[in-house]
Amino acid sequence: MPTTQFHPLVAVLAALAIAGCASTPAPDAAPVEVKLLAFNDFHGNLLSPGGLGEHAQAPKRPVGGADALAAWIAHLEAGHPNHVVVGGGDFVGASPLVSALFFDEPAVEVLGRAGVDFTSVGNHEFDQGAAELLRLQHGGCRPEPGSCKGLGSKTPGHFDGARFQWLAANVVDTASGRTLLPPYGIKTFDGIPVAFIGMTLQATKDIVVPAGVAGLEFRDEADTVNALVPQLRAQGVEAIVVLVHQGGVQPAGKSDINGCDAALRNADGSDSAIARIVRRLDDAVDLVVSAHTHAAYNCSSNAVGAARATGLPNAAGRLVPVTSAASYGRVLTDIDLQLDRRTHDVIRVSPVNRLVLRDDPAVPVDAAVRDIVQGYVALAAPVTGRVLGQLARPLPNDPDDGGQAPAGSLVADSQLRATQPAAAGSAQMALVNPGGVRGAGFLPPPGASTPFALTYGAAFTVQPFRNGLVTLTLTSAQLKALLEQQFDHCTDPLPECALQVSAGLRIQWSASASAGSRIVDVDWTPVDLAAVPPAVTGPTQAIVNAGVVLEPARKWRVTVNGFLAGGGDGYSTLVAGTDRLQGGQELDALAAYLAPYIAPHAPYDPRRPVLGAPRQVRLP
Repeated sequence: MPTTQFHPLVAVLAALAIAGCASTPAPDAAPVEVKLLAFNDFHGNLLSPGGLGEHAQAPKRPVGGADALAAWIAHLEAGHPNHVVVGGGDFVGASPLVSALFFDEPAVEVLGRAGVDFTSVGNHEFDQGAAELLRLQHGGCRPEPGSCKGLGSKTPGHFDGARFQWLAANVVDTASGRTLLPPYGIKTFDGIPVAFIGMTLQATKDIVVPAGVAGLEFRDEADTVNALVPQLRAQGVEAIVVLVHQGGVQPAGKSDINGCDAALRNADGSDSAIARIVRRLDDAVDLVVSAHTHAAYNCSSNAVGAARATGLPNAAGRLVPVTSAASYGRVLTDIDLQLDRRTHDVIRVSPVNRLVLRDDPAVPVDAAVRDIVQGYVALAAPVTGRVLGQLARPLPNDPDDGGQAPAGSLVADSQLRATQPAAAGSAQMALVNPGGVRGAGFLPPPGASTPFALTYGAAFTVQPFRNGLVTLTLTSAQLKALLEQQFDHCTDPLPECALQVSAGLRIQWSASASAGSRIVDVDWTPVDLAAVPPAVTGPTQAIVNAGVVLEPARKWRVTVNGFLAGGGDGYSTLVAGTDRLQGGQELDALAAYLAPYIAPHAPYDPRRPVLGAPRQVRLP
C-alpha cells in the first residue's frame, strides 16, 4: 500500500524504515524496475468521449471510458509487481451529467477501483469548494438527492470516498497555515522510496469562482517543490516525481501523442507555462507529469524527434522528462522507471503515451467497472434524455477567424434572453468566456440527421458548471477595457481567447495592434430574443469607433456568468461592475431559450440574419 507522509512523526518512522531496508544491497545488484502509469484531466468521463488517433494522419479509433481505462491499467501492470498509478488533477469537475448528477462520486469510485494511488489536485477540484473536495477524499453524503447512490462503494447508499490520495503541496489553508491535503505521497519498491509531489497551478485562484477558493492560498509551483526536496532527502528519498496541474501544447497541427515539437514553446518563442516551472526546478526532480492543457506530449528520450527534444531543461540545465496524457481517459502514459538499489536514484525514465483503446481484443473492458458505469447511466437516464429543443444544424465549438463559435453564440444568446426582462436585469448584451463553453459543441448524436433533438445530457456536456448569471452595469469605457482584456494573456492563435458575445454586438479587432489597443469598432443593435423568431427592435448604435470610445460614461447592462463576474480568467474590469443582480443558472437559461423550438414547432436556426453572424471580425 502507498504511504503518505504528512505528520513529523510519520516522517521519522518512515526514515528509519527506509534506512533499514536500504542497508544491505549487493553493489552489483540489478536495478529495481517500476511500472508507473499516469493520466490527467479525466473530468468524470465515465463513458467514451469518442475517437482519437496517435497523430493527425492516423485513423481515429474508439478510446476512453472508465471500463477501458481500468482494463488498460491492469493490462500494463501485469507482470510488474512494482507499479504505481498517478494523476495530474482535474479528475472531477466540468464532468458529463452521468457523473455530475451524482456530485462526481461515480468518477471517484471507478478511479479508485482502477487502482489510482496518488493524484495532484487540479483547478476543477475546487469548483465546489475545499469542503466538498475533502468530502470526496474522505467520504460521506451530501443532503441533496443524487448523493450516495454508492454503486461503486462498499455499501449501496453510502459513498466511501477516494481510495487514492489527492495531493496539494502548494495549497495552504490560510487559517491553519497547513496544506489542505498532504503535499506528497511515498510508495516504496523493494525498499526504495519514490516520492510523488502533487500540486495545482498557482493561478487556480484566478480561474475558479471565488467561493471555491475562499480561505486558500496557492503558492508558486517551483518554489514549493524546491522547498520539499531537503525534507524528502532527509527521509532517504532520492527518487522524486512531480505531479503538477499545469502544462503546455505542441504547435498548431502537431498532434503526435508522443511528440514534443518545439519543446512546447509558445508561438512567440517564449517558454510554455510548464517549461517555465521546470526551468526553475531543483535537479533532484526526476520526472514531471503535467496536465491542464488537455494536450498529449512526451518530452523525453522516447519522444518522436528525440534528437531535438529529450526533455525540458531544469535549473541546472539538465533535461527532465515531462509528459501529459491528453484528457478524458483517452491516453495513458506508460513509464518504465529504473531505480539504483545502492543510491536509490532514478537511473532511467522511459515514457510512452498509449491510446486507451476500446477495440483491442487483447484488452477487453473491465466488467466490474462497466457495470458500475451502466448502473449510473440507468439512474441518470430520465434526466439525460429530456429534450430541450430541436436544432436545425450542428453548432460546433470551433471559433471562426474572429473568435466566435456557433456553440458560444447560442450560449451567449440564451443568457441574454434570460436576463432581458426588467425584473431579471434589463440586460442589453451577454458575454461568455471561451472556457465556459466545453466539449465539441451542440452536435447531433452519431448517425443522426438534421434537424436533431438536443437532450439535457448533451447540453450539460457543453454547460457543466452550474454557474449562476449576474447582470451588472459597465460604462462604455469599461466595456472597451473588458474587451481588450480578452487578449492580455493570450498568445497566437488570438481567436481562441475571444469572448463569446450575444446577438446584437458586432466587434472588429486588430490582430497586429498592441495590447490594449486591439478593439477597433464596437456596435450594438437591440434585439428581442424572446420573440420567435428573434427580432431587431431598434437602430444600431456605435460604442467604439476607430478605437475611440464615443460616450465613455454611457451605461450598459451586461450579463456574465458568476465566474467572470468575480474577475475570473483575469477579467478584472468586471469586478468594478455596479448594480449587480443575480439570475438563474446557465443551463436553465439555455433550456428556457430552446423551449419554443421543440417539435412540432420549427427548429432553432442560427442562420437567421437577426442573429448577426459574423459577430466578431478580425482585422489585419
